[in-house]
Amino acid sequence: MPMEAQSASLSAALGGIGWAGAYALAGALAGAALMLLFSFILPRIVNRMTPNIDEEKEIARGNRAVAEYFGRVVSAGIIGMSIIVAAAVLGGLLAALHG
Repeated sequence: MPMEAQSASLSAALGGIGWAGAYALAGALAGAALMLLFSFILPRIVNRMTPNIDEEKEIARGNRAVAEYFGRVVSAGIIGMSIIVAAAVLGGLLAALHG
């Protein structure tokens, strides 16, 4: 293989790796912002869905059933959102490395 072809191939590979890093960084920043936003919004949504129960007061009184329900619903939502963000970051990485 001629030297110019090797140089162009190496340059294209390094460019792909650079774009993959940029996609990963952008995805990580967007994912972190979404996680923070989602972790603040989801408890408010649960509070609106259960208007007759004040979750914070019940948890402070030691009601374990409310605490476990609230924790499971909020954690399931956060895990679901993190799976979506991970899939988006992986898609960006694959597009950068193979595109």
